Amino acid sequence: MSQVHHTIDYIEINVSDMAAARAFYEQAFGWAFNDYGPTYSGIRAASGDGEVGGLNGTGTPGPGGPLVLLYSDDLDATVAAVLAAGGAVTSGPYEFPGGRRFEFSDPAGNVLGAWSTS
Repeated sequence: MSQVHHTIDYIEINVSDMAAARAFYEQAFGWAFNDYGPTYSGIRAASGDGEVGGLNGTGTPGPGGPLVLLYSDDLDATVAAVLAAGGAVTSGPYEFPGGRRFEFSDPAGNVLGAWSTS
């Protein structure tokens, strides 16, 4: 699965019960998962190549919905672009098993994230 710079690439769904959430999505939509411990399961792409999202057991489900993640070819340049455009970094950048990422709020208060493989 190839990523495209500054496009929506990944959606995280906050869940309070990982087992119940996995069972729901498996039964309702036939989704398959990659497990990364008890609090995170990646949602496998239908093609079997990569992931399109994840179930996050450490987030709080509720208003605001899933976290939209954009892919970045250059995460540090994306941080700079977000700040220059009037956004605010709310978390990171930090390392995770697939690379690096950060979260930011836009001027309206919507929170999104961006990630890179390096």
